[in-house]
Amino acid sequence: MTTKQLDAFFRSLLDIEGFRDADASLNGLQVDNSGGGVAKIAFAVDAALETFKRCTDCGAGMLFVHHGLFWGKDRSITGFLRERLCFLLEHNIALYAVHLPLDQDPVLGNNIGLAQMLGIEAPEPFGLYHGKMVGYRGRLKKPLTVNEAVEALGAGNKKPLVFPFGKTVNESCAVVSGGGAGEALQALDAEVDLFVTGEMSHTVYHPVLEGGLNMISFGHYESETVGVTRVMETCKTQLAIDTEFIDVPTGL
Repeated sequence: MTTKQLDAFFRSLLDIEGFRDADASLNGLQVDNSGGGVAKIAFAVDAALETFKRCTDCGAGMLFVHHGLFWGKDRSITGFLRERLCFLLEHNIALYAVHLPLDQDPVLGNNIGLAQMLGIEAPEPFGLYHGKMVGYRGRLKKPLTVNEAVEALGAGNKKPLVFPFGKTVNESCAVVSGGGAGEALQALDAEVDLFVTGEMSHTVYHPVLEGGLNMISFGHYESETVGVTRVMETCKTQLAIDTEFIDVPTGL
């Protein structure tokens, strides 16, 4: 498929246009190829040089990421940005990025995926960010302790940060992936029992403690592998195209 055809497909899946004014990311096709067809798409969280090199190793002609190269302001093409762009152009790899639309999407998104893993019933939009609700909240089908919630998220050998400042058993939960620590204040206002995000922030520690809110910091990277892998599976089934997930964890 051409990059133009793939762009149309991704836009049919995700509300890219709806976040034009809300998202600093340049969502969509950030770097095009020379015009040829794409036989394989790699998927990853970050547009980093290590990811690009592994994209070449696996023979992918396009890389779909959550965190792209361009973030709302002009900048000189120097240093690491020049090196990244040169690599993509020299290896004829197209780069496609989707940020907030992938966090919010009610079918394929990071947050609906986390909500389903936790067993949130009838998830409702939550987490106002730049005028858009990007997360979800609701009652849990099965009340969970904080440790049970960690298990439900599939942490495995990973060690999320746990802040057990509230009830022993949680009956309601809100989720905002990535750097969503600030939305803990909205979780307090919503009076949910448990808030799950990617990164914790020092600025919300004491409000969460004093407000009696349980909080899990699952990892910015880990919390945002959910959406890209869901889009990957959709491409595999609907387009019958070769795909591969490139796992480059940061531990953060």
